[in-house]
Amino acid sequence: MVRKSARPKLVAAPNPQHARAVDPYIPGHGNPGYRISRYDLELSYKVESNRLEGRAEITATTNEPLKRFALDLSDALSASKIAINGRRPQRYTQRGGKLELTLAAEVPAGAAMTISIRYAGTPRPIRSTWGEVGWEELSEGVIVASQPSGAPSWFPCDDHPASKAAYRIAITTDSPYRVVSNGNLVSRKVSAAHTTWVYEQAEPMASYLATIQIGSYDLLKVAEKPVPIRAAVPARLTSDFQRSFGNQERIMRAFTRWFGPYPFPQYTVVVTDDTLEIPVEAQTVSIFGANHCDGTRDAERLVAHELSHQWFGNSLTLTRWKDIWLHEGFACYSEWLWAQECGEATTQQMAARYYAKLAASRTDIVVGDPGPDLMFDDRVYKRGALTVHALRVALGDPAFFTVLHEWTAEYAHQSVTTEDFITLVAKHSPEPLRELWRTWLYETALPPLPVLTAL
Repeated sequence: MVRKSARPKLVAAPNPQHARAVDPYIPGHGNPGYRISRYDLELSYKVESNRLEGRAEITATTNEPLKRFALDLSDALSASKIAINGRRPQRYTQRGGKLELTLAAEVPAGAAMTISIRYAGTPRPIRSTWGEVGWEELSEGVIVASQPSGAPSWFPCDDHPASKAAYRIAITTDSPYRVVSNGNLVSRKVSAAHTTWVYEQAEPMASYLATIQIGSYDLLKVAEKPVPIRAAVPARLTSDFQRSFGNQERIMRAFTRWFGPYPFPQYTVVVTDDTLEIPVEAQTVSIFGANHCDGTRDAERLVAHELSHQWFGNSLTLTRWKDIWLHEGFACYSEWLWAQECGEATTQQMAARYYAKLAASRTDIVVGDPGPDLMFDDRVYKRGALTVHALRVALGDPAFFTVLHEWTAEYAHQSVTTEDFITLVAKHSPEPLRELWRTWLYETALPPLPVLTAL
């Protein structure tokens, strides 16, 4: 299946205080009673038949006395041979996207659990409010784009953005194909017919950011400093890639200057041989379509946008989806910062351009809590960016960029909220900013355009 059109955009330890079981934006996803610290996934995939077989070993700790609990897993994948701490569950059921397990004996709060599950089936995307998300076949290969609720399409998980864990992902597939996943490639074992790829993602990662990309890709070395950058690109597009993505290293250097050190050991760009409506971010990986690699730099703002998500979205991940402006507002503002850096337009000009578009649009959206139907609305992205711009105007550049550095350092690899950000900003503002937050985040009327006089 050719992925002609995607869903709308996409576009330290997890906080133990969040209520993981219920997020009204993704009802039915997330599970109470435990916290996962690590996933070990052993996968085998046949590209031609779209057949996936897997074994998941999940390391967790109970938050309360536990006799019964659940994991999120698509009904397209059948679970079998389940064990908890080496013992079979008293019973299990699988329906409605939930794998529910009943233990033979209750385990106390604070107890360690190792959950082993074998599963198999024909993976398919999960239907959601935002279209189909998760595991999807390409013309020749696979793309996994799970934001916000598609992770159960390919492995059993606690599918909530504040449930962050380390991952080891091993996948065996047909030898002609290259596999890209999260983190570092730690081994690759090649045989005549199959290759096993093993990736380690040591930094905690939300389930929706876990990914597998399979295709006929050449691997290009883009840069070594300030961080290794690689690209997996179809051979026919390697020449166009050099032009379309030629500023990757410059963008990375600018972002590390503005936001602080890159939060992971490396970064990989994947360009599929198919058309994608919009690019997609995953932790340490960004995925673009062939249409974004046409030998021009028309998509360079998207190149910057997706890279910025490694800080805003992947290292710092929202606790609840209502705070999505913390991801997309900062990513859009990163585009505007880069536009000035590369001489396209000043940040103020970019702000004025999108302010005019917002002013001509409906004003019926609350950016700080847009609701599930509107959380990927472009107005959340652009008004979120204007909120960041308004903050910059209020603080001045020295304090503003100090805030960005502190935000990405203090909350690295954690789950965050708007309240966390407001609290941090307050330490750097001599005046209360309640009016700024109220008018930009929690009212529908569009405030006046913030004007940055010193550029």
